[in-house]
Amino acid sequence: MKKIGTLNQPLSEIIAGMGHGDMLVIADAGLPIPAGVRRIDLALTPGIPGFLPTLEVILSELQVESAIVAGETAEVSPQIYEGVKAALEYVPVAMVSHEEFKALTSQAVAIVRTGECTPYANIILKSGVTF
Repeated sequence: MKKIGTLNQPLSEIIAGMGHGDMLVIADAGLPIPAGVRRIDLALTPGIPGFLPTLEVILSELQVESAIVAGETAEVSPQIYEGVKAALEYVPVAMVSHEEFKALTSQAVAIVRTGECTPYANIILKSGVTF
């Protein structure tokens, strides 16, 4: 049995297989998932698991060089945006429109669906390298 990090087998597999520049999306319960993009559905009930705790677990395993959020996040859900900034303290976070964000998700290796029901609680993490 795995000792640390995520115990979710599909999520662990995705993170272990990511290369430099690959994108992983962490999404709220309502973000549309494009056809052809792998879905890792963690949602159990509204709010569980939450977006920010899921982000923290993934950040403990994934080397991230940059991130993308929808500009609407800061306006509509400032608590989510502040949590993202705190979790990614030294990582550049770009902002795009929500429509651009949804278009970018089609390039992701996977989308991790949480039970989060806060609007715009979504992020794209771009994988970095550890060397």
